[in-house]
Amino acid sequence: MPGLAAGAEQVLVSAKRIDEDATRLPLAWSAVGDSALSLTAHTHPNEIMQRVSGAWISRGNGQESLTALRSPVLTGAGGCGSFFMALDGISLRAPGFCNVNQLFDANIEQAGRIEVIKGPAGAIYGSNAMHGVINILSAAPAADQGQLLSLESGPDDYYRAKYQYSDSDGAHGLSLRLHAATDGGYQDESGYEQQKLTLRHDYSGRVWQLRSVVDGANLEQETAGFIQGFRAYADSARKRDNPNPEAYRDAWSLRAYTEASRELENDFRLSITPYLRRNRMEFLQHFFPWQPVEHNGHESLGLRTAIHRDNDLMSWAAGADIDYTEGWLRETQSEDFSPNQPAGVHYDYRVQATQSALYSQLRLDLTERWTLDGGLRLEHTRYDYDNRAADGPACAPGASACRFFRVADRTDSFTDWTFNAGASLVLVPDHIAYLRAASGFRAPETSELYRLQAGQSVAELDSEVIDNVELGLRGATDAGLAYQLSLYHMNKDEVIFQDADRRNVSGAKTDHSGLEVSLSYRPGSRWYGELDVTAARHRYGNNALPLGVNLPIKGNDIDTAPRLFGSARLGWSFAPRFGEPTVAELEWVYMDDYYLEPENRFEYEGHSLLNLRLSGALTPRLGASVRVTNLLGEDYAERADVGFGQYRYFVGHPASLFVELRYRWGRG
Repeated sequence: MPGLAAGAEQVLVSAKRIDEDATRLPLAWSAVGDSALSLTAHTHPNEIMQRVSGAWISRGNGQESLTALRSPVLTGAGGCGSFFMALDGISLRAPGFCNVNQLFDANIEQAGRIEVIKGPAGAIYGSNAMHGVINILSAAPAADQGQLLSLESGPDDYYRAKYQYSDSDGAHGLSLRLHAATDGGYQDESGYEQQKLTLRHDYSGRVWQLRSVVDGANLEQETAGFIQGFRAYADSARKRDNPNPEAYRDAWSLRAYTEASRELENDFRLSITPYLRRNRMEFLQHFFPWQPVEHNGHESLGLRTAIHRDNDLMSWAAGADIDYTEGWLRETQSEDFSPNQPAGVHYDYRVQATQSALYSQLRLDLTERWTLDGGLRLEHTRYDYDNRAADGPACAPGASACRFFRVADRTDSFTDWTFNAGASLVLVPDHIAYLRAASGFRAPETSELYRLQAGQSVAELDSEVIDNVELGLRGATDAGLAYQLSLYHMNKDEVIFQDADRRNVSGAKTDHSGLEVSLSYRPGSRWYGELDVTAARHRYGNNALPLGVNLPIKGNDIDTAPRLFGSARLGWSFAPRFGEPTVAELEWVYMDDYYLEPENRFEYEGHSLLNLRLSGALTPRLGASVRVTNLLGEDYAERADVGFGQYRYFVGHPASLFVELRYRWGRG
């Protein structure tokens, strides 16, 4: 949770893409700072996001993941299209071309800070910011910080090296962060190699201020598939099995931008941000018995322009965004599986996508106690689709129900708008209550429109929409207790799903209600306690039956939607050594049981884990960390699922020891 303290300013960048005091902002948000990132030293985003109430990054194999943020764990195109994941406010992947695993594109391990907005994010963000925003902020240059090299070792031939350099001199500042990891894999014939880089240059001139960032990632992964059978994750003879030793995922990404800003008259500030992104991915779809290979990628150019005004009475932002992308996808299969899943090219298409938007967001401090906040956004999305394969089914004539259908060339467009309005009241100093209403949307993803099956020649899809209302409390006491609570209800409509005939259609409804609680207690002594917990209910709102469902499901829990989950931490800071605190932390992670399919017939029993961390300085330049994950060696599943009528799991790792040595030099 944010580092709240009585009377302290809580700075948030993500709400309006500028630094602002978010103490009185009527918005549910959390932030993870550099001290928590350093202590956790996560090997997967799942570990660090345990510190954010309302969020669960479900861990797949290797670096794969699925996201829940004020939502169930969502899969497929809707599983990534419902969340806005960004580097410094710029989406990691282009609108319409998301991927459920896209957090591995960002150098989240060496971020300066992670900010999370929960629920529809407001006018600043458009399509995809339905359930929330995960914004990874690059580390700013700092004077005389010097250089830091860390080397780490863990189980199953896990090794990692991290390097960082940071300094500033006069008008210029430079921050460089490098990350390389190799993992032999817990399961047979699995593991990965991964490299990441973030380079940031800041320039502060007499008129213009510039921030330029280059951020890239590369992943080569040998993927282990689900193991099948009830509670197979607890079978010591099978836990290391890999039923898909041929599976792999290779991904490469690059993002670059320059933000140029300057002060204008009357407290106005102008910012102009051109950016580009490139993404490539190849992977075996091992979750299908016919095992096709998918190649996809896209290249984007974008421009964000905004005018800000910030003074003691108001904070206002208005701007225009445009994003142009050329994307492509090709799916092939090497051998025939059946007449309906033949060898050859299944899909081969390109899409030119343009997204343009206008927005305005305003906050007024009416009195010393009352604050109003609201915004509007209008956005237009256009897809120009070009089929590079033969139109129609990808099967020989006579196939009874060909699995793959190639859409003829076409153009699709979507125009959507979103609003948010809220008010906050200072109950007593340092204790704030707020009420907020907001809407969100997402245009259909390109794969939902053009990757059709079973003879569906056109997908007549609407944009998904969501409405949210929430009540929140935020505050801190002089005794060291800080808290954030948010109670929300959301209705989601026009949800895109695959029906019993394997057609991509709109029209499902879902309901989402929950309570998110974050507590931090840091008295004057050296110990601290933290709690981040979520109690929620995510249900189907109508009987729009998805593929494989034959019974009414209205009112049922959505699959992979635990009603209770969270974490608690108890820590102790010893006397500082050589200017660096020594910290010991015990973390408890709880996951409630949850259903695995819409009819609520299959269930995962949940789990409870303990993690232990210890970090401190050994000499003025040398530091060390020790981490033990799953301290008690519990048998558990990182993710449980049902496929083709069988329980299946991604296996949780046993007790694992990680040791890190750090060497720092050049610090003033």
